[in-house]
Amino acid sequence: QVQLVESGGGLVQAGGSLRLSCAASGRTLSTYGMVWFRQAPRKEREFVAGISRTGGTTNSADSVKGRFTISRDNAKNTVYLQMNSLKPEDTAVYYCAASVSGYYSKYSRYDYWGQGTQVTVAS
Repeated sequence: QVQLVESGGGLVQAGGSLRLSCAASGRTLSTYGMVWFRQAPRKEREFVAGISRTGGTTNSADSVKGRFTISRDNAKNTVYLQMNSLKPEDTAVYYCAASVSGYYSKYSRYDYWGQGTQVTVAS
């Protein structure tokens, strides 16, 4: 079993940047496909980005393409989400999740979830 803890959220002005981190403990992160989801108030949870076990393949939602980058450092047991050119509509709680089967798409089910970190983008 793996425990996931997100950090790096906060309040930022539109156009600004944040880097979220998802630190894993309990098991080595390299065995999991990893993703970021987000959920805004009164909206459904939304896939943001995913990354393969080795980090060699990534995918992301159209709404964040060109602005957000997912990466991972398996030696540090951490996954990152670099968010640039932030918009007010990016405001949400951001969650990282892990797939034992190595999945990293928006269509997959995930086995472990973090508690989330709040990102607020002011206009």
